Amino acid sequence: MPTRAGHGIGTRALPQVVVHTAPLVLPVCEPPVVDGAVAVRGDRVIRIGPRREIEAAHPDLTPVRWPGMIVPGLVDAHLRLDRAPARSAVHGVTAVAGVAGDLDAASSAAEAGLGGVTYLETRCEDEARWERDGRDRLITAIREVGHPGVVGIAPHSPDPVVMEDLAILSRTFGLRLHVELGRHPAGFLDEVGALGPGCHVAISGPLDEADRKLLRIRGTAVAIASPFAAEGLLDGEVTIAFGTRTGGDPLAAARALARDGSPGTALDRLLVEAVTLGGARALGMAEGPGRLGSLGRDSRADFAVFAVEADERTAYTALLREGPGRCVATVVGGRSRRTGDGRKTETRRPA
Repeated sequence: MPTRAGHGIGTRALPQVVVHTAPLVLPVCEPPVVDGAVAVRGDRVIRIGPRREIEAAHPDLTPVRWPGMIVPGLVDAHLRLDRAPARSAVHGVTAVAGVAGDLDAASSAAEAGLGGVTYLETRCEDEARWERDGRDRLITAIREVGHPGVVGIAPHSPDPVVMEDLAILSRTFGLRLHVELGRHPAGFLDEVGALGPGCHVAISGPLDEADRKLLRIRGTAVAIASPFAAEGLLDGEVTIAFGTRTGGDPLAAARALARDGSPGTALDRLLVEAVTLGGARALGMAEGPGRLGSLGRDSRADFAVFAVEADERTAYTALLREGPGRCVATVVGGRSRRTGDGRKTETRRPA
């Protein structure tokens, strides 16, 4: 039976375009756009640019107008999923590296509307138990985890044979690894084959020079979980992200490391990139279609709105120093979620 030109069998209409505007759009991967707009179709960004140009391209649409600035959704690169992940969205977080101790916790990030990677934690004490039932239980859990997102492994075993097998398992199934360095030294992780671009580590204390060099050589990102852990990591040589563990504000954690100085400093930009693009790199989600951590054509439509005024010169500094507590909304997969009224909350910078 013939069909009309332009109408395929079994095809569905494309989602409607939604245009979001703000006095400033900060894509991170590109220069800031004053009086900018983000055009979204479904769960993808299709265009970013000056508001007048994008509105002219879609004259029949009523734009969603936001105050302040639109930025990529923040990434919490170390979060225990049994610690109320729903609080994360209040801070502008749209994706997490969520560590789950059981299948119930593994579903909580998706239930809270957050993307990212869910890491199933395994604590098998020794090789005998791992061979008896540990490996099969983990593989079953990976298959049964109750959400459609990306799954990884958070390996915590004192047995090097178990850790080595977990590293092999992650590579075999294409699963990412996430390890707390306080539990295992970097050298140990390297010996069992865990380090590499498919892994990121969380740290709560400073690393020595040898460990920093090893992580840099292996291309392993570092999630800073304490201000004390940032020593030697702010030179841009190692990919850094921020993790809160309990669903706190990663932007406030980054602000604690800012130094006094003129707007637009390189450190301010590095810290903002750490809570956006750095977090996406830690999760292996910073490249390709549906990427996180930056806004551009075909990136996932995950972004946050902060009630902060700035221009292209002061954008990074203003977001870092005034942004904590001023997130008014997030957009996750193209769907808007209002988080607050943008008034300052008590997230003061430490003296």
